[in-house]
Amino acid sequence: MEHLERIPELAGVEIHPQSFAQLLTARPPEGVLAKLKLWGVVNYASVFSRAIGLNAVYQQPPDFTSFSDEFLRSYDKYADHFYTCFLELHSHRTITAANFNFELYASGEYAGMLESEWGTA
Repeated sequence: MEHLERIPELAGVEIHPQSFAQLLTARPPEGVLAKLKLWGVVNYASVFSRAIGLNAVYQQPPDFTSFSDEFLRSYDKYADHFYTCFLELHSHRTITAANFNFELYASGEYAGMLESEWGTA
C-alpha cells in the first residue's frame, strides 16, 4: 500500500489492503504457488486468510489466558469470519498478479539474499 500511494495514476482506484489480501489468498502468482507447494503448504488460502483475519483483530498476540476454551477449540472458524469481516470493511478492486506480481521467501532464504547483497555493497 505504501508503494501504491506513491503512484499518482493509481490514486482513487479503490485498491485497498483487502485487494492485496484477495490476491494472496485467491490468485497468487504462479511462482508463489510453486514455492508453497515445494514447502508442502497444502491449503495456503486458509493459512493466509486466517493470519490476515487474526491480525485484523489483534495488533499483538494476546495473553493465552485471555482466550475462552470455545475460542481455542474453534479458532479456525473465528479466524475465517474475521477474514470475511476484513474483506467487507471496504469496497475494493480485484487485482491480479499480471499487474501486481510478487515473490515469497522463507526467512532463511531472505536472510541469505540480504547477506549476499550486503557483501557486494
